[in-house]
Amino acid sequence: MNFRTIRAVNKKLILLDQTVLPLKLVYNTYTDYRDVIRAIKRLEVRGAPAIGIAAAYGLALAAEAKADVDVARLKEILTSVGHEIKNARPTAVNLSWAIDRMLAAGQKYQGTSLSEFRALLWYEADIIFREDERMCDSIGRNGAKILPDRCTVLTHCNAGALATGGIGTALAGIYKAVEMGKDVRVYADETRPLLQGARLTCWELIENGIDVTLIADNMAGYVMALGKIDAVITGADRITKNGDVANKIGTYGVAVLAEKHHIPFYVAAPESTFDKNLETGKDIIIEQRASEEVTEGFGKRTAPPEVNVFNPAFDITPHELVSAYITDTGLRPGGRK
Repeated sequence: MNFRTIRAVNKKLILLDQTVLPLKLVYNTYTDYRDVIRAIKRLEVRGAPAIGIAAAYGLALAAEAKADVDVARLKEILTSVGHEIKNARPTAVNLSWAIDRMLAAGQKYQGTSLSEFRALLWYEADIIFREDERMCDSIGRNGAKILPDRCTVLTHCNAGALATGGIGTALAGIYKAVEMGKDVRVYADETRPLLQGARLTCWELIENGIDVTLIADNMAGYVMALGKIDAVITGADRITKNGDVANKIGTYGVAVLAEKHHIPFYVAAPESTFDKNLETGKDIIIEQRASEEVTEGFGKRTAPPEVNVFNPAFDITPHELVSAYITDTGLRPGGRK
């Protein structure tokens, strides 16, 4: 990769600001967990695995800020901070998963040294980061196996290196397939209203030498009808026990179109994205975002000020529309026949 999305250096968190891509390449440095929460909310860092990693480091930063407490009291404070970080974006399971893992690691510490306790938290966050890198690599290898030697893949939103600690989830298979010598090309939905496909996926693929064509979201069905798409691969923010998938708004429509045109629809995600506590997609909390993202996207008003707006950040794709799940442990069959 020609860029790094997340780095932790000398007890500071460095994030690539994705709100200004593709026009600028800006890295912001944080030492306060509250700024990390704001960065997650404003989508400076986004993508389920990436915000999980950022959350883990955010908790480590919070531990550094409490100098006048003992270990027992700091554990209590971090539990409260953990809830605060979890609420930054409720839909992606990796966020809460990472916080719970960090808190569990902290609770295991039985010593009284603040420096040791804090070092343990940084170490655990580093492990989460490195594990994600390895998971992305495994997802990539598993995804590459199912792609033909010559094919064109449609993807929605951004589930690449910008969304993870590694090479991505949905884009990982594409990267690995190209490394293997396969001729893989990509069509990217622009992904309204915040254009993560146009701004981020296209930028990332171009940076890494992948042939990519941008289309508006409402062109996907026609592009499929023209026979230009061989497979669809998206990421996921949460997958329930029955296989329902929460992903960026618009994913459900793409899955319906893929079934109609007999095109395989794959979901790429690490095992940590599978939520064993939720039975179906109906149980997932869908984040509602500000109306201005729709009516004043990127500073230009495109709708009457008084119009009502419905702006869910995610939708639910039923498992019946998923051909297979590409995970770090292998392929899981989907519910689509």
